[in-house]
Amino acid sequence: MTPDPGLLPWAAYAVDAWQRSVMFLDVLRERGNAFLEREDDPMRNVLDFGFEVVLDGRQLPRPVNYWMARVTPPAGAPATDPLNRPFIVIDPRAGHGPGIGGFKADSEIGVALAAGHPCYFVGFRPKPEPGQTIEDVVRAIVAFTEEVGRRHRDADGKPVAIGNCQAGWALLMAAAIRPDAFGPLMVAGSPVSTWAGVPGKAPMRYLGGLLGGSWMTAMTGDLGGGIFDGAWLVTNFESGNPANTYWTKQYEVWADVDSAAERYLGFETWWGGHVELNAAEMQFIVDALFIGNRLATGELTFSDGTRVDLRAIASPIIVFCSEGDDITPPAQALSWITDLYGSLDDLRTHGQTIVYSVHASIGHLGIFVSGGVARKEHNEFASNMDMIDVLPPGLYEAVLHPAKDQPVDAPAHGDWLATFEARALADLAAYGGTSEEDAKRFAAMRRLSETNLALYRQLAQPAVRQLATPAMTMASAQLHPARLSYTLFSDRNPWMGWVRWAADLARAGRAPVAPDNPGRVAERQVSDAVTQTLQAYGRQRDALTERFFQEFYAAPIVQAMTGVAAASAPPRMLPADSPDHRHFVAMATERLRAAMSEGGLREAVLRALLWIRLPTHQADERSFGVIRLIRRHFGVQALPLPDFKRIVRYQFFMLLIDEARAIESLPALLPADAGARAEGFALLRSVIIAAGEMPEEVTRRLAAIERMFIGEDAAAASVEGAAATPIEGAAATPIEGAAAPRVEDDAAPPSVAAAATRLRAVAPAAEGDGPGGLDKRRIRPAPRRAH
Repeated sequence: MTPDPGLLPWAAYAVDAWQRSVMFLDVLRERGNAFLEREDDPMRNVLDFGFEVVLDGRQLPRPVNYWMARVTPPAGAPATDPLNRPFIVIDPRAGHGPGIGGFKADSEIGVALAAGHPCYFVGFRPKPEPGQTIEDVVRAIVAFTEEVGRRHRDADGKPVAIGNCQAGWALLMAAAIRPDAFGPLMVAGSPVSTWAGVPGKAPMRYLGGLLGGSWMTAMTGDLGGGIFDGAWLVTNFESGNPANTYWTKQYEVWADVDSAAERYLGFETWWGGHVELNAAEMQFIVDALFIGNRLATGELTFSDGTRVDLRAIASPIIVFCSEGDDITPPAQALSWITDLYGSLDDLRTHGQTIVYSVHASIGHLGIFVSGGVARKEHNEFASNMDMIDVLPPGLYEAVLHPAKDQPVDAPAHGDWLATFEARALADLAAYGGTSEEDAKRFAAMRRLSETNLALYRQLAQPAVRQLATPAMTMASAQLHPARLSYTLFSDRNPWMGWVRWAADLARAGRAPVAPDNPGRVAERQVSDAVTQTLQAYGRQRDALTERFFQEFYAAPIVQAMTGVAAASAPPRMLPADSPDHRHFVAMATERLRAAMSEGGLREAVLRALLWIRLPTHQADERSFGVIRLIRRHFGVQALPLPDFKRIVRYQFFMLLIDEARAIESLPALLPADAGARAEGFALLRSVIIAAGEMPEEVTRRLAAIERMFIGEDAAAASVEGAAATPIEGAAATPIEGAAAPRVEDDAAPPSVAAAATRLRAVAPAAEGDGPGGLDKRRIRPAPRRAH
């Protein structure tokens, strides 16, 4: 009998599907074997770079399981420049092993090495040290950073530190208690304000309330014999996206097993590298941060009395997050800014510079794993880190423009051009926050959690700990579903013995079908239906979760029982200015007023540059590239980056407190030498022109400064030490935005080089502290009421 031609495509599909199924089982077998091989490796990681451990956290006064390694540049990479500031990448300890920050060439570590920066990586061993706490981990990050600083004393700037996910809030804590050890900080996908959110999105913030608080965290740690298994954290992450967890991730490998296996196995090596935390560490994370929300409101205090106030951080902070991240949505990554600072002037008087960037769609892991993000955002942040370090205090959004759309005469800066645009605190409200009603709900949740935890410890904890024998804790760990999904498909399972030879046979006779094969078409339709069903389930579950949380914790009886309804204080106390802080600001302001006529041509050029660029409310990397050329020709040793940063900040604050007087006193800084003044103006003009098109107000201000620098009247006034006539348009009101400069290694153009040489001859040497700066010696502020 002749076969029905209509059945032939289906027969071919059946062979193809069988072959793919066997090969997929073999991929799962390799995945399971890799999991077992790495299970007992004390230094397991997924770094794609060589490294040498330079500091072991077990040797610190308070031992921790963390270690720091210097990363070795790969073959063909440029040699690291010892004068470049070092980068430190800190990976999250959130259930997985270390290395995701250097998972591949296009990564945070990769872009730093490609730019010639010495690079260090902070990882951790699978098991914590006995008695290790989160406080110990934070102090270990401080110790690691201080060690890098000692190794690179001659570098042009303090170490840049990058904290991914949960490492981000640990990094902020470290910089808050030891601010002078750190250069710029970057926190990527880091939840800091954990109560914040947008209705209908990111329901994980409600999870603690659904479970009745942190008593289940305590019970899990007790059942683990004082150890919290990171596999529970992995399971928690996976539950957020049931469609991807239970179907899509596996289907995509099965559907394209010929080419998708390698990438899948590479990622699963990290995803399956479960690590452990001490129960006390996890309890601190849940009680103080995720349920307590104490870091974002300045309430967090360590056991020795050290207060962790993020306003004490002296370094610029770069916040990178994404609208597509359901684990750390933008509200949780950004709302701590409006929680801590009552106004933009409050942020500035604390000397804080914060830059944020919100990706439109990338998921949580993509923030620090995606090659596209590494080549774009991370590369731009790394190449502009010096510019960010000298930005005047304020809030900025990093905006990246395609370089191909810029003028052809723009300086080379890769595929993207970065601008840092001044923003107001109100601009952050677009990403969500914590409403007054939500604050009451979460306050009720926090108090209910404290009650339930106390009841658990009083009534159930002794019995639970008796159950946690070594045999029971080992068995429960090995039988955890997150581990079984690996071990059941490994060679440890005798039922998998046939898979390897069957997969080899399938590969030898591989007969894939065309994408338009009816079986393949039907397969994709079934997959789409399964995916949509699981997505619909996830949406309904999340909506029900949010509705239950909001209605339960807003119920009058619940708020009464938890004391929220009767409390005279607001549900959360937010920090604010104290009389002492206001007195400190007033004194610093008077010192700055008195110092407006002090300095020389260098200070005059920078003050004039800031004033000219103020109307644009942004800083441009092209203009900062010219400033870097000037500074390098000027001599890095003659004007170290910290001195340059200090001068920029002083001049900015002078403009901020009294713009009119700061400009009126500018001629007093100019030297008598007309040639030096002219060349100083030439430097200033080169920076302004580098930014491209000039708005009308910028052009007008540039002309006014030109008359002041090289006009006859201004020259005479400078010689006599008199103040110039007030410049039209200068106002004694606070500035809403400010611009500043950027930096490149190329040789300076001849005109710039000649002018810089003349400037160096007449400019006074940088002084130690300078007059009247707003430093970071904080006077502890009093609480303020919630918004």
